[in-house]
Amino acid sequence: MTAEQTTQRMPRWLPRAMVLGFALLGLFELADWAVHRLLGLFILVLVAFFVALAMEPAVASLVARGIGRGLATAVVFVLLYACVLAFSAALGVLLIHTVGNVVTELPRLLNEGVDWVNHAFHQDFTVQRLRDRLLRESDLIKGYAQSAADHAWGFSYTVLGELARFLTVALFSIYFTVYGPRMRRAVCSLLPAERQDMVLRAWDLAIDKTGGYLYSRGVLAVISAVAHALFLWLLGLPNAIELGICFGVIASFVPIIGTYLAGLLPILVALTVRPLDALWILLFVILYQLVQDYLLQPRITARQVEVNPAIALLAVMAGGALHGAVGALLAIPAVATLQAFLGTYITRHEVPEDPRLEGTPRKHRPHQD
Repeated sequence: MTAEQTTQRMPRWLPRAMVLGFALLGLFELADWAVHRLLGLFILVLVAFFVALAMEPAVASLVARGIGRGLATAVVFVLLYACVLAFSAALGVLLIHTVGNVVTELPRLLNEGVDWVNHAFHQDFTVQRLRDRLLRESDLIKGYAQSAADHAWGFSYTVLGELARFLTVALFSIYFTVYGPRMRRAVCSLLPAERQDMVLRAWDLAIDKTGGYLYSRGVLAVISAVAHALFLWLLGLPNAIELGICFGVIASFVPIIGTYLAGLLPILVALTVRPLDALWILLFVILYQLVQDYLLQPRITARQVEVNPAIALLAVMAGGALHGAVGALLAIPAVATLQAFLGTYITRHEVPEDPRLEGTPRKHRPHQD
């Protein structure tokens, strides 16, 4: 069979289909590559958008007082990032001071710990014996030191990366806030009239839920800071006010594990002063967390965010996996916005009373002939 005969028998559409298939495959590979490259940037832009939504009520309040939108945005964001930087600096100073005290008091803490172990378990350990054993296992220490040195560059790279992401979110959030009205108008201009109201309503819901959630977190942070600062002051711990502020902010704005992270710092401080106070701090933290979860938080957040606890936990985990602490913080208002929007447009039907809805089985009636 000659090439000419093969060409004559080949359908005319087959070469074009093959070219089209290869072209579509190439476009798919290009799109897949672009999505993987730009996914991180897309997440940063999404986080910046929610930050802008959270700042919108404060900016709108200043605009209503006659201040230009650009100046109002500058004032709000300068105050916001000044508070963030001041808190970070104060937390860093407290950490350095606490670690320094721990290092200074470490010999005393070791002696007291060894004495307690000997008394409780009838042993005869000494600090010198433990030190000699540690030196004999110096290879293990060298291994840890070498590993830390190897990861020093990676740690520096991570810090620089987080700083770059923070600046990206800051710049985009300022842009979204300044040009928020123009963005809404531009989006609505692409939609028919009946769809524009839906978009504007969703936008307002997002502003209300995000701003309300962060407002409620701020109120809980203030109450927690005052309560813990007062308790630490009564215990006589140094820097009680600063420790209380750090505890309130971390415990309120870091989801799930915030309370446990916030409790480590005052417990370390107590160990350098009076170790027994560390136990009292732990008990107070647990007690206050119960009061906040069952008394304060339902009253403060009831009107702002109503999300099922299981869904909230799942949202926080997903947000943390996408963009760390900031993503976890903004996950709940995002889910609350989606829930409120869907609840507005989804039709609900009346459900008749049925024992199965309460988890109790319905009694079967005997069949009658």
